[in-house]
Amino acid sequence: MAQLPPGIRFITSFSRDQWYRAFIFSLTFLLYASFHLSRKPISIVKGELHKHCASQVELDSYKEYAAQIQPVKKSFNASQCGWEPFDKSNYKQLLGALDYSFLCAYAVGMYLSGLIGERLPIRYYLTGGMLASGLFTAMFGLGYFYNVHNLWFYIIAQIANGLVQTTGWPSVVTCIGNWFGKGRRGLIMGVWNSHTSVGNILGSLIAAYWVSTCWGLSFVVPGVIVALMGVVCFLFLIEHPKDVSCSCTPSSSSKTFLNGSSRCRIQMPTLNAKENGKPQDAEMQHLLPDSENCSVSLSSSTGEGRHGTSAISFLGALRIPGVVEFSLCLLFAKLVSYTFLFWLPLYITNVEHLDAKRAGDLSTLFDVGGIFGGILAGLISDRLEKRASTCGMMLLLAAPTLYMFSAVSKMGLEATVVMLLISGALVNGPYALITTAVSADLGTHKSLKGNARALSTVTAIIDGTGSVVQRMDTCVQMLFLQGYLEGDLASYVAFSFVTLGHFCVSEYV
Repeated sequence: MAQLPPGIRFITSFSRDQWYRAFIFSLTFLLYASFHLSRKPISIVKGELHKHCASQVELDSYKEYAAQIQPVKKSFNASQCGWEPFDKSNYKQLLGALDYSFLCAYAVGMYLSGLIGERLPIRYYLTGGMLASGLFTAMFGLGYFYNVHNLWFYIIAQIANGLVQTTGWPSVVTCIGNWFGKGRRGLIMGVWNSHTSVGNILGSLIAAYWVSTCWGLSFVVPGVIVALMGVVCFLFLIEHPKDVSCSCTPSSSSKTFLNGSSRCRIQMPTLNAKENGKPQDAEMQHLLPDSENCSVSLSSSTGEGRHGTSAISFLGALRIPGVVEFSLCLLFAKLVSYTFLFWLPLYITNVEHLDAKRAGDLSTLFDVGGIFGGILAGLISDRLEKRASTCGMMLLLAAPTLYMFSAVSKMGLEATVVMLLISGALVNGPYALITTAVSADLGTHKSLKGNARALSTVTAIIDGTGSVVQRMDTCVQMLFLQGYLEGDLASYVAFSFVTLGHFCVSEYV
């Protein structure tokens, strides 16, 4: 018999279950990366919506005779400052209103999204959200092509987009939590959560490509990408391993795993020895599932199954130990992360005096650092088995780093690059860990005893609480943005909030 080709040998070296898990890992990675890809353009386009010629306009305003003698020239100068209505001196308030609209809608919608997501098929729910998100993202860019200068048009587009984008996070975390056990969840989800940074990087590069020539395409192209990924989601997303007759939990898991959306569990070593009446290898005791429970779950998958279990209530999810504490911790970490998300390119433009495209490209380094930070946080938390301690230490290290960022970045481009990488790792590391591994751990907490579906609701509560602070964050930006662009004031604010975040964490996971 002829030897199998190397490629076929590679394929057959992995089990059917492993291939399915790799597929779901990759698919959900791309799905949520597309969500973040569509959120990034607004931060890139801000530099084009208002170009930095305000000082000249203000100088002209002091020359009353110029206004009387050359009114047409003054109008021309004002138009050169950007896109009406963002070309006026109050542009910071108007641009902040766009952020505030999106974040308010996202915060309110997130709490509702988790409850709805527990009661609807994930594939349909996520597909609808992605198609709608593509529509409203493109809607903002259409204002360029149809010459729309009404502020409310852009605010409504942001509100609608914020609401529909809440369908993404609870859905993908629930799906990935169904497919992967708890044993190496920190590392797996640390790698998986890099979709946030990858999406931000791609969104920055796509938006920056057109920002100076046709900024409308900076929104339309990401909108089309999100909508197309919604079609891919509808065609290929598998919500649960039982839907394709895969094993209940991955065989690589070495920890007890209890999934709120499934009645299958890993057999404890003491029970295994007692029921079988003979000792087993320690690793096998962890790997082998409880055949009795698993058979019951599989036999009922077409009927009751996971849909027969009751979805947990909002208050019930809050009673799970650790949900409130980690929600508060994420509140502070997300404040800093989204400050960088929405304002970093504009900050770089002011400090380094770069155009909008180059500032957008440089801002991606913060997300590159976030990729390594998320992986490092997951790896450390798995090794120490202390999620909270890992988050707390990284947040404490982030505090002085952010304090130094504003001062060090003025030393030159090289210093800015280094500080962006370090800040991204320390800020987004705990952010990634809390929103993925911690959320999945709490959504499958032992207190649930397998009788409730809680993953989506818990994820929505934690992420929604973090989103609530973004509304406060926008107000802080409005108060301190001028100081941030000229000095160290925002670094003091970041220092305070990140430090406070550490004290909100208790050792629950």
